[in-house]
Amino acid sequence: MPSIEEALGRLGFGSNAPTAKKLAGNIERIEALGQRLVAAFGDRALHDPGVEGPSPELYMTAAGAWMKTLAEQPARIIEHQVNFWGETLKHYARAQMALARGKLALPEEEAPRDKRFKHPLWHSHPYFNFVMKQYQINAKAMKDAAADLQMPDEVARRRVNWLTNQVIDMMAPTNFLATNPDALEKAVETEGESLVRGLENLVRDVERHGGEMIVSLADHDAFAVGENIGTTAGTVVHRTRLFELIQYAPTTDQVHALPVVIFPPWINKFYILDLKPQNSLIRWIVDQGHTLFVVSWKNPDASFADTGLEDYVGAYLEAMDKVRELTGQAKLNAVGYCIAGTTLSLTLALLKQRGDDRVNSATFFTTLTDFSDQGEFTTFLQDDFVNGIAEEVERHGLLMAPLMSRTMSFLRANDLVWGPAIRSYMMGESPPAFDLLFWNGDSTNLPGRMTMQYLRGLCQRNDFANGGFELLGHRLHISDVTVPLCSVACEGDHIAPWKDCWQGVAQMGSADKSFILSESGHVAGIVNPPSKRKYGHYTGGADFTHGFQAWRDSSSFAEGSWWPVWGAWLAERAGEMVPARDPGPGLEPAPGRYVHERAI
Repeated sequence: MPSIEEALGRLGFGSNAPTAKKLAGNIERIEALGQRLVAAFGDRALHDPGVEGPSPELYMTAAGAWMKTLAEQPARIIEHQVNFWGETLKHYARAQMALARGKLALPEEEAPRDKRFKHPLWHSHPYFNFVMKQYQINAKAMKDAAADLQMPDEVARRRVNWLTNQVIDMMAPTNFLATNPDALEKAVETEGESLVRGLENLVRDVERHGGEMIVSLADHDAFAVGENIGTTAGTVVHRTRLFELIQYAPTTDQVHALPVVIFPPWINKFYILDLKPQNSLIRWIVDQGHTLFVVSWKNPDASFADTGLEDYVGAYLEAMDKVRELTGQAKLNAVGYCIAGTTLSLTLALLKQRGDDRVNSATFFTTLTDFSDQGEFTTFLQDDFVNGIAEEVERHGLLMAPLMSRTMSFLRANDLVWGPAIRSYMMGESPPAFDLLFWNGDSTNLPGRMTMQYLRGLCQRNDFANGGFELLGHRLHISDVTVPLCSVACEGDHIAPWKDCWQGVAQMGSADKSFILSESGHVAGIVNPPSKRKYGHYTGGADFTHGFQAWRDSSSFAEGSWWPVWGAWLAERAGEMVPARDPGPGLEPAPGRYVHERAI
């Protein structure tokens, strides 16, 4: 059998020609990569059908709604069809006329351009312009048709709309090589090298994620926790099976008497608050003269299957005990971020019922405590999907990190799935060296028992805001949270919408409440240092009785970070100044060892 180079030579490519050699080499690379890809996909674990896609019930609900609309309002269905085919035929006619004239006359864009179609050829080349316009016609027709279905309830409507948008995003012409001018140009410029590199990137991702096709958002080799991110000086002063407690070294001669302890979410790792010195909230708090402790959670394996919310609340209490012991203070100020804020509120309710006043004030970052409106998570919080997660948890003892990452990514599919996949797999680009996205990819497993308690009891039944959440022999209610509190929410947050964060705070029993609304999203709105002056914030009064819109209407906007506003609030509740506390050698230097454990 002739070699690839010999075969190319017989087809007219000189065997010594650089192009032929390069093509031959690329073909051999593709063959090897193809074999690796097949082997990698073979390692993929089988998941419960409930987490792989919408249930048959959702399709039946949509089909039933369509049949009901057809039977009761056939004119509406016909109108949709006529409008769609009318727009399609007009579009085809315009394209034919442009081809006949040999010139494409483009109308002025009426709406802001979709960033996916920023390449000039989408607006100047007849072929690409035709494809783009037809896609937009199709997308509008699908959205209009879904919007007019007579759905049985709002939950079904939200789910059908979500599925419709997922299909629209998936079928964008930018997601296919033949209709992506950026990828085609890159392939021509590199003589196909970009496509081979893209295949290499794809194989790498599938192998890295155990057969799951999860695109890498950042360069995994660009950062090392404790070396170029997560570098604020400190000491691990306490370690348990579930967490490490880090005390940070002071940077001021004096500190406030009352220490601060931060409970970060265990869905990701704590160094989101300590990425780089210039955007580290941890470093900033220390610089404001606080003795700061931060919990670093264990990345659980299957042996943590029975670890529940009661264990995390117990960890909160143990960490607080250790902080008070090390500082000699009876009280402290506590901070909880996202799910850790939700659990902090449970802990505060428990302490209230026990008559324990160890927490002087509480701060919640993007924290939900009232789940009555499930927002963008509606699709993922119905029984079909949650039952699928329950089966996964039963099988593995954990909610595995890749499944969690994949689910969260599809809340912002164009930004976190399709866009990165195009750049990596079609353009052959290396993932960027972006610290925030590196952190986003350093995900964690979740213990099985805790996962189901959270999904069933807090999210689905909304027990904490309704009849009470059963934990450690107590029935905990949101109104049991009575300590002075400050809640920071983010205007563009799709994980913890600010209106729902506000709604929970409004139901808490505290007489001293503050609410800050930051611009931007779940992470960027929190990691928003004063030096950047990138995102502003809103502050308002203490009236939590007339709804979130009344609060927003009465709030005032200020440029720049919310950190100084919260810093002033915290300082008022942190006591007098005392000599700075040196954590000493402890168990080992920060950031400790648990933060380095990768999800299995």
